Amino acid sequence: MYDVVGVRFKKAGKIYYFDPSEFKIPNEEFVIVETVRGIEYGKVVISNKKVDAEDVVLPLKKVIRIADPKDKMTVDENKMAAQEAYRVCEEKVNEHGLDMKLVDVEYTFDRNKVIFYFTADGRVDFRELVKDLAAIFRTRIELRQIGVRDEAKMLGGIGPCGRMLCCSTFLGDFEPVSIKMAKDQNLSLNPSKISGLCGRLMCCLKYENDEYETAKEALPDIGEPIETPNGRGKVVGLNILERLIQVELLDIERVVEFTLDELIEEGAVSIQATD
Repeated sequence: MYDVVGVRFKKAGKIYYFDPSEFKIPNEEFVIVETVRGIEYGKVVISNKKVDAEDVVLPLKKVIRIADPKDKMTVDENKMAAQEAYRVCEEKVNEHGLDMKLVDVEYTFDRNKVIFYFTADGRVDFRELVKDLAAIFRTRIELRQIGVRDEAKMLGGIGPCGRMLCCSTFLGDFEPVSIKMAKDQNLSLNPSKISGLCGRLMCCLKYENDEYETAKEALPDIGEPIETPNGRGKVVGLNILERLIQVELLDIERVVEFTLDELIEEGAVSIQATD
């Protein structure tokens, strides 16, 4: 078991574990930590706790110290410098005629590196751009190509639901989303209805997917012959979340709605598939 704290460096960013050393650090406290990128400023979102070895990436980097007001001022200064770096980089991108879209710029806390995030349709030869930026900023330069989902997460916005984007407010990681999830939830397959601002399938399709999959396993398929307390019929509709089954009764040619419990309760004929 390892004693760790969970630290985020961006709102809705990934949570990374660090060795708290001798510190007892409560949630919402800001800390200075050592990362692979250098010295960074982050917020503790998981206070001291014990985790198994398989849940951490060894060796654990250490928390250097609790952040103080001067560190917050340094972060604010870095953000101001990043805005200027964004403007300069945009000018250089246009000057070199590169087919890329600059999304964000970020300084590491110790100013050891400046990172430029961009999107592009393919590979971009930015070697000359890096030389120009290194000459201007006199520090290590990293250009990182990101996807459209990461772009939406960084920029934020309002989704089709009218709420702020999930990815920019609370989702730490992107989970795989498939068109099958939309089909299972009986949603319109019109891309404009099930796509987010990023143009990819909406992350929220994943939220209820497990519930739909569990419910579908217990329900018959559309078109399946079925025995009911009112006689034999054929399934013509399903309300998956409420476990309701619409059955067209063959004898009276009428559609009747049953609950799943009504069809499988003791004393009633159970659902049976017929080949």
